Amino acid sequence: MVPVLNEAGNVAELVERLKRTLAGIDWELVFVDDGSADTTRDVIAGIGSLDARIRLVHRIGRRGLASAFIEGAQSSLARYVAVMDGDLQHDETLLPKMLELLRTGSFDVVVGSRYVAGGGLGAWSAGRARLSSIATRLSRTMVRADIADPMSGFFMLPRSVLNQALPRVSAVGFKILLDVLASLPVAPRVKELGFQFRTRTAGESKLDTGVAFDFLLLLLDKMAGGLVPVRFIVFAAIGLLGVVAHLLVLRVGLGVGLHFQAAQAVATFTAIIGNFVLNNVLTFRDRRLRGCRAIRGVILFTIACGLGALANLNVTALMVDSGHQTWLVAGLIGAAMSLVWNYAVGSTVTWRKR
Repeated sequence: MVPVLNEAGNVAELVERLKRTLAGIDWELVFVDDGSADTTRDVIAGIGSLDARIRLVHRIGRRGLASAFIEGAQSSLARYVAVMDGDLQHDETLLPKMLELLRTGSFDVVVGSRYVAGGGLGAWSAGRARLSSIATRLSRTMVRADIADPMSGFFMLPRSVLNQALPRVSAVGFKILLDVLASLPVAPRVKELGFQFRTRTAGESKLDTGVAFDFLLLLLDKMAGGLVPVRFIVFAAIGLLGVVAHLLVLRVGLGVGLHFQAAQAVATFTAIIGNFVLNNVLTFRDRRLRGCRAIRGVILFTIACGLGALANLNVTALMVDSGHQTWLVAGLIGAAMSLVWNYAVGSTVTWRKR
């Protein structure tokens, strides 16, 4: 399984390398494209028309290496499944050795590792290496397996092992190995093979702040044990920031001489717009609204927040007036009601899946 995004310059070379490396082995190659803007899909289609082992899964409106790997793996019936990047930075010559080790039945996962004997980061900058080291240490706390490089994007496992993990896989972001290892019901037997991370020669790196945020979401999801949707946790955190922003703007408005009603209106509008922007960029980044759809989204989000606030006011006022709850308890219940309502409407209406 090779997830790709704008890798037209690497596809043909990768195919040729795999043909040489996997000679004598029954194999197939599934490229999963997340909407490349270059000629990646055309190149794959051209090669696939001459070799039935080369296939393409084109995903529309979805992004992320983890979910791409899962969909690609589910499109195949192969007994063993491997994943590697489409940028030629992984050492494809390890694939036969990975398969050989798995066939012995002694291991559940074989990983191409940068942090064992024979492995290395190649030409990475000191800053990137330092960040990778920190992320690796964090990720080790999430798995029960004895592994040096749970952040690797190059590994192989039997389909039977993958099927055990799938019901609990988060499919968030780019670290599918970490996701799989943390989702298995029992500690897997892992074997690591060292390889030197190569330097990209064509295309551009996909690493950005969004990738780092997705990694944090994955860690958060695993810590929550799947009991609470990770999107809801982020949505709630942004809502808390909105409350802080509301109070700050309200205080400034009153400080410059605005009447309370005017200051409250400005503060409320500011909080709603701020929440929309942050949720659009972070919570629902895979469904991000742009252009006219973003304007429509702001309107829908504002309406949803208004309806939530109205329900909050009516229910909590009834609680207090009837003497069943104190103002503090009623206020907390109302806030929780608004949060759940806003999230439910936001995820199903404002940022609904296309």
